Amino acid sequence: MKISIAVVMALALALLAPPIAHAEPLVPAGSSLRPLSGPVVRGFDPPDERWGAGHRGVDVAGRVGDAIISPRAGRVSFAGVVAGRPVVTVTHGVQRTTLEPVVAVVPVGAEVAAGQVVGHLQAGHQPCPAEACLHWGLLEGETYLDPVGSGPDAPRLLPESAVAGVRERAAQREAERSRLGDFGPGGPGRLASPTNGRLGSRFGPRFHPIFKEWRMHQGVDISNACGTPLWAAADGVVSHRGYDSSGGWRLVLDHGTIDGVALQTVYLHAEGYRVRNGERVTRGQVVGTMGTTGWSTGCHLHFGVKANGRHVDPLPWLS
Repeated sequence: MKISIAVVMALALALLAPPIAHAEPLVPAGSSLRPLSGPVVRGFDPPDERWGAGHRGVDVAGRVGDAIISPRAGRVSFAGVVAGRPVVTVTHGVQRTTLEPVVAVVPVGAEVAAGQVVGHLQAGHQPCPAEACLHWGLLEGETYLDPVGSGPDAPRLLPESAVAGVRERAAQREAERSRLGDFGPGGPGRLASPTNGRLGSRFGPRFHPIFKEWRMHQGVDISNACGTPLWAAADGVVSHRGYDSSGGWRLVLDHGTIDGVALQTVYLHAEGYRVRNGERVTRGQVVGTMGTTGWSTGCHLHFGVKANGRHVDPLPWLS
């Protein structure tokens, strides 16, 4: 019998390859957990008729970005967007858990253990008295079940007085976020203002103006007329200048280490840039002009800051 060289090589590689490590379950099989540790702010209230009004699950208060875990072991049967909101569904035999609005960190088809992180909480579920709320549902076939149950471990619902206090604090935070500010030359921060204009969308989750779904906004938007000068926020080197469909004309400046942090700034949607890859720039130097290229709904600069390789809120660096 003849064996091809390719088959021999494949067998050899298989024998030499290290064994695949299988993750140990985070909790014993059969355990059931709460996907988020916050208080339940709205309980299960199924409709009398399948098509009627009601609440087909429970709402749990949390914060944007909270890790959401699978209550039980199962398989991820859906991870995507439904009616503009990100949803994760985990199937456990004849039952399935639905979690929304949750951006998945696991792919469809993945086997998950009880307690394993499957995504991160986003804003958008309403009504919600907190910064963000998780809607946690449980179905068997087409029948909705109470995911909390009525046992001794069922969480106590918040009294209305406590919910009102949480709602008031959330409204105060939202009012602060929506307040517009001005940008101008220079500035007292470790980074100088990158342009003249008005502050629009801030850093954090937002309802995307084009795609009509909740997405993370990894910077701040500063609006003004197209052609408004863009300035280098600090001394540095141009590490990238190029064009892509989402950011349009994109510029990345590497500023080395500032206050012990490896810092980069990111400019998107420009009309064009006056600097090239590898060129040195100085704080306040004109590097380009504001535009509306890429996924943009008007003339503005999307300005981002990366600290040690991660996107962070630019405002503390500018103030």
